[in-house]
Amino acid sequence: MFVPSITKDQLRELPLFQFKGQTHVIDSSDSLRAIIHKLSNQEVLGFDTETKPSFKKGKVHQVALLQLSAANEAFIFRLHPLGLPDELIEILTNPNILKVGAAIRDDIKLLQKVRHFHADGFLELQDYVKKFGIENSGLSSLAGIIMNCRISKSQQLSNWESEILTEAQMLYAATDAWACREIYLKLKGLLNGAESFVVVKTEEESQK
Repeated sequence: MFVPSITKDQLRELPLFQFKGQTHVIDSSDSLRAIIHKLSNQEVLGFDTETKPSFKKGKVHQVALLQLSAANEAFIFRLHPLGLPDELIEILTNPNILKVGAAIRDDIKLLQKVRHFHADGFLELQDYVKKFGIENSGLSSLAGIIMNCRISKSQQLSNWESEILTEAQMLYAATDAWACREIYLKLKGLLNGAESFVVVKTEEESQK
């Protein structure tokens, strides 16, 4: 059904895969209250985070952004001014709202350093794709193999703590979360709607 892997050269030949809906940047309680009902009513959300890259050994920055994406709307939460308020914790701990991402265990651990919570309702794409014989598990590779498209990584090492996010940064952040959702829904459709739910736990939670 799918090739198990894809090369960088093959990826470069594919058309660009990017989010084309509406992007909301949330950095205050007022802006959060204005959109939280939209998230609470979703069944499936794409999930990702962004952290300012560190070029010094041993230095790790606090997570800067949390991204959640529906079909046509992406929500970028700036965590330095906002933190993780109760409304967001309710989304992250709700087992009835599926949050889909790639390599998300570290993302969850970084969010738990902002405010501890027990993650529930998360699905790890890197585990989910194994049933389809897919070996490459990075998001770029998954987009190429499953969607036959390419995701730009040009903003990956940009400053996510910048006072003003550029249009390119917002598009990148929105696309990564949205792409996870789209990839999952396509695969789920191929399984004729049969659910295969994987709750992701951090190492700390697994030891309890």
